[in-house]
Amino acid sequence: AGGLALLLLLLWAPWWALHGAPLTELSGDQDFQLFLQRNLEFTRKIRGDVAALQRLVCDTLQLCKEDELLLVRQDLDIAQAPLEQCHRRTFQAETCFSQIRAGLRVYHGSLATIRALLPGHAGLVETLQLDMANLSSNIQQQMEDLGLATVTYPTENQDPVPTFASQFHHQVGGFFILANFQRFLETAYRALRHLASL
Repeated sequence: AGGLALLLLLLWAPWWALHGAPLTELSGDQDFQLFLQRNLEFTRKIRGDVAALQRLVCDTLQLCKEDELLLVRQDLDIAQAPLEQCHRRTFQAETCFSQIRAGLRVYHGSLATIRALLPGHAGLVETLQLDMANLSSNIQQQMEDLGLATVTYPTENQDPVPTFASQFHHQVGGFFILANFQRFLETAYRALRHLASL
């Protein structure tokens, strides 16, 4: 039920249309199209794994509905990784790709929260983290191949894993980390699909 509520929320969300046609000179580039198709599939797989974790949080912790948890969320320091460069009218591939990579790094670290909540499913979390690292390196490689500027974020400034005042806050925090990550992936997926359609 939580997955359905999230899906409805994602479908309802007022996504901005991806206007403009940057990189039109690449639209016929076979390597670039291959990169986009492969990573659309990869992003879809990651979304499926996040959805599986959301179902586990719902089944195991009975945390399923976002609207019921919004009051608790106010007490938590859970950030949404920005992706505005991926759905602005002034869409630019290199800033969008850089934001996707930065967001993957943030969520990669915060998934430690989920692993602690669902110790019996650590394997799924680790697979997800590996897929995220691979997607990030695929994007970096493609940016380098295209001669786009890559922004590398220093590892010493990695965002700390969130801390929680209580076990319940930890559980709700995990719920919102996954909900935010799923929204992030939806936007990233749309951006890649937009580039593939140019």
